[in-house]
Amino acid sequence: MGDQRDLKLLTARSLKWNLIDRLSSQLLYGITGIVLARLLSQDDFGLVGAVLVFQAFASLFVDSGFSAALIQRKSPTRLDYSTVLWFNMGMAVGAYVILWFAAPLIADWFQGDERLVPLSRVMFLSFIITATSIVQTNRLMKQMDVKMVAAANSAGLLAGAVVGIWLALSGYGAWAIVWQTIVVASVKSMLLWVTTGWLPLLRFSWTALRSFFSVGSGVMVTSFLNTLFQNIYSFFIGNRVGLGALGYYTQADKWSKMGVMSLVQTLTSSFLPVLSAVQDDVERFSRVAAKTNRFTGYVTLPALGFLIVMATPIFHLLFGEKWDASIVLFQLLLLRGIFTVLTSLYNNYILALGRAKLIVYMEMLRDGVAFAALIVTLPFIGLSQGGDVVYGIKILLWGQVAASAITWIATLMTAAPMSGRSFWRYMSDYLPYAVETVAVMAVLSAISMVIVDPLRLLLAQGFCAVVLYVGINYFVGSAIQRDAMAYVCRRFNSGKSRV
Repeated sequence: MGDQRDLKLLTARSLKWNLIDRLSSQLLYGITGIVLARLLSQDDFGLVGAVLVFQAFASLFVDSGFSAALIQRKSPTRLDYSTVLWFNMGMAVGAYVILWFAAPLIADWFQGDERLVPLSRVMFLSFIITATSIVQTNRLMKQMDVKMVAAANSAGLLAGAVVGIWLALSGYGAWAIVWQTIVVASVKSMLLWVTTGWLPLLRFSWTALRSFFSVGSGVMVTSFLNTLFQNIYSFFIGNRVGLGALGYYTQADKWSKMGVMSLVQTLTSSFLPVLSAVQDDVERFSRVAAKTNRFTGYVTLPALGFLIVMATPIFHLLFGEKWDASIVLFQLLLLRGIFTVLTSLYNNYILALGRAKLIVYMEMLRDGVAFAALIVTLPFIGLSQGGDVVYGIKILLWGQVAASAITWIATLMTAAPMSGRSFWRYMSDYLPYAVETVAVMAVLSAISMVIVDPLRLLLAQGFCAVVLYVGINYFVGSAIQRDAMAYVCRRFNSGKSRV
């Protein structure tokens, strides 16, 4: 019982600091993004969006899935951590050299825009810098000590915000985002190295590296496929439609990912170590999975569902009407994001049980379905209708929403029996929160028909969303909400007693 209480406390603390990290990071990132969106053009964001396609793949190969393998391993050694660090650094330098020479080819793909050559060569330096902090972050996550990670992330984003906004105001265009990215990575890495006190061994072990391969390779292939289908859309939009349309998509993708990936990363960081710790106890694993399902449904469905309804006043309040073409893309990406969060959760269950190869098969299925949807919708991507420059992109995204839904069902049917629960018990975990979310969304939509002013509409919708959702769960006796509120109250009272 003592171990169970300690594990529960560590989970709660890890979740708390992960939430603080996500909220503070998204606040700083959001404020900077709002200012830059007002100062920079659609073409500026299109240029950066084009570079980010290739940077995403380079960053993926730098880590190669070994960070997840370190977390999955119960007791990694200092040599294990050191080996992964040196591997990451070597891969980062090699990838940068390749991309430096490939910069002119990147420009040729995106309609021959030569501005991409110097811009990409500087931007790609960021993944070398990031490679230096991966293991430091991983060690703290493994120990469920997320406090310093949150501080380093916030400090990096704050420094990057200052640099990015100053350069944008000075007329540097897309370069403002490039140097913002470099500064964020540099400050975060520096703080982690200075504060953690951990230093690597000057040794590299092929034996240690091979021991991570079974899990790491599975995660690597999974992440590669996932990254491919997250970025392939930008690849074709920039080539077929142009950098202006890519700018609209990049904005929608960026703001939707702030919500979707925050949920994915918070849940992954908080629950994967816990699930791994009980991987040998089927009964406990089943109980943890059940509670994780309900907590995920309680948070994810309203968070993304309410954002879909409130998208228009949010964009109008933050950006005016400059980015109106991005709104419907933002809504579609959030809808797809619901399935993304749930699928990532199931992959966590599979990974915690050491079945990384099975994740690869599920990802191959997911990407096969997504690729089929892409092939069907790609001929329509360049269409416009009545001045709607993103008409074809909407068709593309609707296809991806359908593909994500199919993947969610397939992954659920695979993960449920592995975690000791049935498909229908999984569905029953989410059903109450899905019904509540849809009901509240209907009320929020009705409010938008009465109030026009963006600020008043957003305030009214936000207030009603919180009151109705929390109130409904209070009256139906939601155990998840009760536990969450009890934890918050305990932490608040503990804070007051220390004061």
